[in-house]
Amino acid sequence: MGKIKVALLSGGRSSEREVSLASAHEVVANLDADRYDVTSFDPEQNLSELVNRHREFDLAFPVLHGPFGEDGTIQGMLELLNLPYVGSGVMSSAMCMNKAVTKITYRAYGLPVAEDIIAQNSEDPNSVALKAEKALGLPAVVKPLNQGSSVGLTVAKTCGEIAAALKLAWRFGTRAMIEKYISGRELTCAIIGNSDSFALPPIEIRPGAGHIFFDYAAKYEPGQALELCPAPITKDQTQKIQDLSLAAHKALFCRGVSRTDFILEKSGDFYLLETNTIPGLTSNSLLPRAAAAYGLCFSELLDKLIDLALESQGQ
Repeated sequence: MGKIKVALLSGGRSSEREVSLASAHEVVANLDADRYDVTSFDPEQNLSELVNRHREFDLAFPVLHGPFGEDGTIQGMLELLNLPYVGSGVMSSAMCMNKAVTKITYRAYGLPVAEDIIAQNSEDPNSVALKAEKALGLPAVVKPLNQGSSVGLTVAKTCGEIAAALKLAWRFGTRAMIEKYISGRELTCAIIGNSDSFALPPIEIRPGAGHIFFDYAAKYEPGQALELCPAPITKDQTQKIQDLSLAAHKALFCRGVSRTDFILEKSGDFYLLETNTIPGLTSNSLLPRAAAAYGLCFSELLDKLIDLALESQGQ
């Protein structure tokens, strides 16, 4: 049997372009060269080449983050080309990229989330801020609806800061979410699988000095956060977060892999924040670390994701 021919998609035009390229570098380094023949494409530069050559490949491996890569757009194109691909489908990708739709789905399935308000950029930010302060209290979290890696996210401590944070969030789209701030520990838990899925060990993230939350710098700059895997929580809490992550994976029709972020409140209650359909695969990323704790090295993790993509063809 010949090598599996993989079209690796990375880069793109989102604010997470550099993270995507770094992830792709790690994927290439860890894919078994005896098993795979990899060709790289950047949708921002040579997407037409992939379209013209798509019949040469057995599957695509999108390592794209944010809009125009993780939001169902690339996935839709791959569906039109009838080219199998790693990760979730068009609908799931679009649902998870939109934080409002994600939370609507969480609520429909009885999953615990913080209260929120959606604000349109046609509204007066000061009026919205006053409404949010009254409904949600302070501090509050303000974020764009369609960005990842905490891009454009602010923890606002005053009404004025909410208004300023809205203006920042609206730079990334016409709507923003204002969310009740939940004080607690930050955790994340990944799921691997299609219809038959399993949870990886959860990770606790402790942002370093100078970081109020797990922001972009804390995520991608070495030494800016302490990441504990498995998370130092009780056995019951571990089971709970894994069950919630699996429920989110299924509710959002995720496929292949997902990673759901949480806040664990002092009371012991978990709150779901968002679900990622293309988690980072850089040397500092959480998914490879959780996989290693489970017993899957980076190469084995990639093998599993590719096998799941080929398994899901036609589903």
